[in-house]
Amino acid sequence: MNLTKTTPETEEFLKEWYSDKEYVTAHTSGSTGAPKMIKLLKQDMIASASATNRFFNITESSRLVSPLSASYIAGKMMIVRTVLAGATLEMLTPSNQLNLHGRITLLPIVPSQIESLMTYADSDVKIDNVIVGGAPMTPEMELMLEQFPANCYATYGMTETCSHVAIRKVGTPYFQALPGVKFEVDESSRLMLRLQHFSFPTLQTNDVVELQSEESFRWLGRYDNVVNSGGVKLFPEEIEREIAPFIKGEFYLCGMPHAKWGQQLVICITPRTVVDHAAMEAEVSHIRLPKKTITLDKFEYTSNGKIKRVVPAGFEE
Repeated sequence: MNLTKTTPETEEFLKEWYSDKEYVTAHTSGSTGAPKMIKLLKQDMIASASATNRFFNITESSRLVSPLSASYIAGKMMIVRTVLAGATLEMLTPSNQLNLHGRITLLPIVPSQIESLMTYADSDVKIDNVIVGGAPMTPEMELMLEQFPANCYATYGMTETCSHVAIRKVGTPYFQALPGVKFEVDESSRLMLRLQHFSFPTLQTNDVVELQSEESFRWLGRYDNVVNSGGVKLFPEEIEREIAPFIKGEFYLCGMPHAKWGQQLVICITPRTVVDHAAMEAEVSHIRLPKKTITLDKFEYTSNGKIKRVVPAGFEE
């Protein structure tokens, strides 16, 4: 491993990695509650890193750059991938303003860094592969990345799986399994992971998917976000992607109690958000249209910056 630039968090993780302990500590994302500390076996981190290295053909001649903190799993795994491959790594101080140079084999970013990445589209910086994780991208972000001169992917994974287990080429709908990973679904269409090289053979997720094969799926949304309106299951995350072209500004969809239908789909917006209701109603099926618009002064967020999909007290009927 050749570490050309480092951070205090990187040095701290390297000490932990080369210690006698069989595990390292990490924090979950906090998507469904407060982040919690968990122990990740080093053998599982090696299995994950090996799969990514195989997929992207990362070798000792590769150069990796990470603008993500080594305090979190995404940054930690960039270090492990580099150690295993004997590659070169540059750890940047996390920022939404990227400072890139040279040829880069693999660059991991979060959605808030996409705008800065686009400034390198016509530069001397040559990037082979970009992976985006941490939060879903907006349709506008995906359209931007489709124009970027690199192989750009959305990632699917969690702290428990030591980063991603599947990736989706930007502009396409299906996630593809990394080597050693298979997919199944339960009776509620929730994704189950089968992990060939991990210490735990299976992991049940709370993500509802459309299974294409044991190595491919389309993500629909979180099971706990599903809105059941008159017996029809609506997935807010999926519908948001469909209606995004008709909305300028921040918004999210969620369920609200309804006396007749059990739940109804509503859209929450900020005062500056503009919704073209006429265009949306002309293009989107009635059952998938929000039945009520709620304007909030501000949105509520989880500890890791994801929107809480709730109707705040005082707005419920």
